[in-house]
Amino acid sequence: MQIELSEQFLIFTQIVERPARKLLLYRGKSADNYFDYCEEVGCGESGNSVPWDYLTTIKEALYEPVGLWLPENLRLTGTGEYAHGAELSADYSGKIPEGFDLIDLAPCKLLVFQGEPYDDEQFEDAIGKLWERIENFNPKVYGYEYAPEVAPRMQLSPQGWRGYIEMRPVCEVV
Repeated sequence: MQIELSEQFLIFTQIVERPARKLLLYRGKSADNYFDYCEEVGCGESGNSVPWDYLTTIKEALYEPVGLWLPENLRLTGTGEYAHGAELSADYSGKIPEGFDLIDLAPCKLLVFQGEPYDDEQFEDAIGKLWERIENFNPKVYGYEYAPEVAPRMQLSPQGWRGYIEMRPVCEVV
């Protein structure tokens, strides 16, 4: 079924609360986007990155793996902004594979943006339309403001049947 993206592209938004947790991540060298990241770390068997292939096997993951844009305070010297990771419970004490880092994330609220379903070949257009809407979205209307230093910006794997989903950290306006 062909799904066309219209100018009246709708987004669903909600606030979700994340508890204190850990993040298992594989950092890029200098990448600030998915495509450059995959070029740096290699393409895996899933058609995603090599680290993604590993992340999908972690039974202890709280949610599905995510693409990450790390805020400056979560970056290490000599690494890029973009990474792939999976959230784990705060008491996780399992294996940390070579090349991966395990960091603590504080409790936070995330503003979830979910676009309309789209035809998989149109994923770049769907992402671009959602990014446009996010840039024009004012969370202050709802009593929040973006808080990029609190947690990474996250994207779920683009899958047309569910629409593109991205999450940005927010805090309540005081």
